[in-house]
Amino acid sequence: MLKQQVLRVATAMAVAGSLAIGLGACAANDPLASQFKAGDNKNYIAGDGSVTEYPVANRGKSVTWAGPTETGGILSSTQLTGVPVVMNYWYAGCAPCRAEAPELLEISKKFPKVQFVGVNVRDSAATAAAFNRNFKLTWSSIIDSQTGSVALAFTGIVTPAAVPTTLVIDKRGRVSARVLGRIDKSILTTLIKTVQDEK
Repeated sequence: MLKQQVLRVATAMAVAGSLAIGLGACAANDPLASQFKAGDNKNYIAGDGSVTEYPVANRGKSVTWAGPTETGGILSSTQLTGVPVVMNYWYAGCAPCRAEAPELLEISKKFPKVQFVGVNVRDSAATAAAFNRNFKLTWSSIIDSQTGSVALAFTGIVTPAAVPTTLVIDKRGRVSARVLGRIDKSILTTLIKTVQDEK
């Protein structure tokens, strides 16, 4: 029992240290990122950072989803058949969402054959578009705040209260992995490589 408590404390200290380092640059320019760095969990419920991987045999059926984007178009799973997808649930007032946006952009550039998709759970199209411009994000976000249809499509996988949540979806449209909370760049990179390399 004592060993477990020591391990938990050590893990928490390591995570806190990595967050403080990772947020140093953006926190100076982003008050919400600064709020996250300070540990003030206003306006969002943070995920615990847990990563769940689903073996190929346990991924179940492909998930069908569709929704309007911030630019007025419609994006759907049928448009991405045969393509690995990274789906990130976010909203503009979520401090860890803002903190991880530059990291998601950096990772996306390493995987040009992987489609990144945002799912905005609270904002208007105009707010989501402004966020994407501010962080120079190159992918579309589905505006899911009115219907919640994309979140509902992943019921049992996505916890609605935990934002951000990031899903890695394989080429057959099945969830391969889930990250609850802010991403870790190296872990997400590995999860993406797994689905990209699958036959």
